[in-house]
Amino acid sequence: MILVKPKKKLGQHFLKDENIAKKIVSQLYFDDYSLVLEIGPGMGVLTKFIPKNKKIYLIEIDKDSIEFLKIHFKNLIKNIIHDDFLKFNLKKFINQNQIGIIGNFPYNISSQILFKVINHRNNIPFLCGMFQKEVAERICHNKGSKKYGIISVIAQAFYETEFLFEVSPKVFSPPPKVKSAVIKLSRRKNFKLKCNEDLFFKVVKLSFQQRRKKIKNSLKNLHLDINLIEDTIFDLRPENLNYKDFIELTQKIESKNVRI
Repeated sequence: MILVKPKKKLGQHFLKDENIAKKIVSQLYFDDYSLVLEIGPGMGVLTKFIPKNKKIYLIEIDKDSIEFLKIHFKNLIKNIIHDDFLKFNLKKFINQNQIGIIGNFPYNISSQILFKVINHRNNIPFLCGMFQKEVAERICHNKGSKKYGIISVIAQAFYETEFLFEVSPKVFSPPPKVKSAVIKLSRRKNFKLKCNEDLFFKVVKLSFQQRRKKIKNSLKNLHLDINLIEDTIFDLRPENLNYKDFIELTQKIESKNVRI
């Protein structure tokens, strides 16, 4: 069997431990979505364990991996997409479907993959995948931690995040220079924000740009009402606010008709 040679420019580190692959796939459930999209399947170590009676699509940027998949997963040939996920028209692909995302994500674009998923959250109730451990921790950490930041708040506003387990570099080919971890995101039942979403994103990003400063100083560019910033929430630092607090903060700002 001819194997695919990992390409450094694509950030490829192929998972070779099938027990870990099984553990990742075991997180899949199908109550809330009708099909699975695997991002970066490589040589199909996860693909082979996804239940065959489920509708599966594979999206892969690497031409060599595409050829490998077509040979070894003939039953999925029509569902193999040769494209860059970050450029892929996900909205058109989704149509009206609810989909689950799974993958051993390239670490150099994993945050971008997550933000694209969040942008399509109305149709993506579930994600499970491999991230660089540091990124996985940032996504899942709660307030009060130095690892807590923009990606934590935004992900947790729409999804329940769960750090599942750490993965050794030894189970990849080639071994990455960083530790890895698998996390799971399950969309919240009430994931519609009770505030202006654009303003919410702006408030979160501005707040963490100067994470050591109090909220009222970080949001100076919003020209907040002087009476508004007397509220005690504006004396806190961003790392002390969870996603619910940021929603409340946005509501307070929105109530004063702040323009985005």
